[in-house]
Amino acid sequence: MKLLLATRNQGKLREQVEVMAASGIDLVGLDAWPDLESPEEPGPSFIDNAVVKALYYHRATGLPAIGEDSGLEVDALDKAPGIYSARWMGEDTSYAVKNRRLLEKLKDLPSEKRTARYVCAVALADQDSIIFRAQETIEGLIGESPKGQSGFGYDPVFYYPPFDKTLAEATSEEKNRVSHRGKAMARLREFLDQTHKRP
Repeated sequence: MKLLLATRNQGKLREQVEVMAASGIDLVGLDAWPDLESPEEPGPSFIDNAVVKALYYHRATGLPAIGEDSGLEVDALDKAPGIYSARWMGEDTSYAVKNRRLLEKLKDLPSEKRTARYVCAVALADQDSIIFRAQETIEGLIGESPKGQSGFGYDPVFYYPPFDKTLAEATSEEKNRVSHRGKAMARLREFLDQTHKRP
């Protein structure tokens, strides 16, 4: 079974390939369509953006398409950067810079006020309609300094209390088991297995 994962983010593609591999699902990214422009992401929610992406890329390529939108919500920042997580401070700004800025904004805040969560919404489009959607989260804290070399994005500053370490310090297996993206993709995998939908 071949599904298009509508992303050019190699970190996201790698993680989701790992989650879906057990079901024999062949995930392909957008590298085969280098000239295909990205759709507008109107929001206002992660799930709205995931649906827009899924339908757009399904119609553009003819493949069943998974739209995914994810980001970081920091409670002390009124849930920013939220749906703008990838574009916060500019799309071309490195996450090392973004993470430093995030830590600056939370400087001197005690741990109980550094609560945050990752959110991931996924939607699957086939036969010109959305046939599945789901949203999952992982709760944690923004640490006081970046730690770890694994993962990507805000992982070095996202401290997960049950592991007593950041997601960038966790192995890929550990992260996929508990992460927002890992849980959302696991629900999609279960949907495909249980309904025997074979796009």
